Amino acid sequence: MIIHLLCFPGPAAGAPPSPSSSASVRVPVGLPHDRRAKSRLVPPFRCASSGMELGATTALYPLHRCKTIYLVRHAQGIHNVAGEKDFGAYMSHELFDAQLTPLGWNQVDGLREHVKKSGLAEKIELVITSPLLRTMQTAVGVFGGEKYTDGVNAPPLMVENAGHSGRPAVSSLNCPPFIAVETCREHLGVHPCDKRRSITEYRPLFPAIDFSLIENDGDVLWEPDVRETNEAVALRGMKFMDWLWTREEKEIAIVSHSGFLFHTLSMYSKECHPTIRDEVSKHFANCELRSMVLVDRSMLGSYSSRFNYAGKNPTGLDVPSDIADKKQVDEAQKN
Repeated sequence: MIIHLLCFPGPAAGAPPSPSSSASVRVPVGLPHDRRAKSRLVPPFRCASSGMELGATTALYPLHRCKTIYLVRHAQGIHNVAGEKDFGAYMSHELFDAQLTPLGWNQVDGLREHVKKSGLAEKIELVITSPLLRTMQTAVGVFGGEKYTDGVNAPPLMVENAGHSGRPAVSSLNCPPFIAVETCREHLGVHPCDKRRSITEYRPLFPAIDFSLIENDGDVLWEPDVRETNEAVALRGMKFMDWLWTREEKEIAIVSHSGFLFHTLSMYSKECHPTIRDEVSKHFANCELRSMVLVDRSMLGSYSSRFNYAGKNPTGLDVPSDIADKKQVDEAQKN
């Protein structure tokens, strides 16, 4: 599925914005489904040569102002199982920083096989993951290297049995870099399953994941008695998308959470045609992957195209035929 997400001015280049920082909500503009509104924005016109009436059903954007993002919800966690049986279980401290279930790891293996067979593994330049146990387990399991080999001079993405997984270590060889980013975390507050461990605890478990963009060792964002609003999650998601434009990579995988993905995409698809809105903003299944196109319409990205080529006249004796013909006429007139 290829969808245009419309990107608006955001934070400056550098570290991602803090999930708790404030900013005004910028509602992205999509293709309105109201016919009258559509006619006001882009009135249909008729192609004289064919008599075909054209409308705003398609759009063109420069390639260098687009990124392809691959959004993934983590695989099944122990909190998903408990919460489906009893929603009140989400309040249990036994689910703190919930890890994947055995079924969740099977889901990871299935998505990994798809990513490799489809050729996606060779395209992705960067993997961004929420810094919780279940998302990092999913990220390294799907996009990491093969089983870790002793003696290889490279730290593993995940050590053996990380998070009581019973899984072998995952190599960091022959795979893209991994970065942990707090801005794409799940709803903050109240539910212990959404509270992270300290970075000091994570680093030995995931040695090759880059945690340098996380400012605080402990979780200062999660509060035991205040749950982040849906609107705040959506705003945080839009800031995260803006931040992606400070990255040079063009093909980026993001491993995140159901609530974060749902509310972010619901905001972006607010004014799209209902069919597109339903496709974009529906809830993610565990370990589901959707590919989308992020479009920079605000000139936030400053990169030039690697493929565009400005036509140039050759130097030397060879000149374009129209110039040569004009020279011949000029010479004839002089004589």
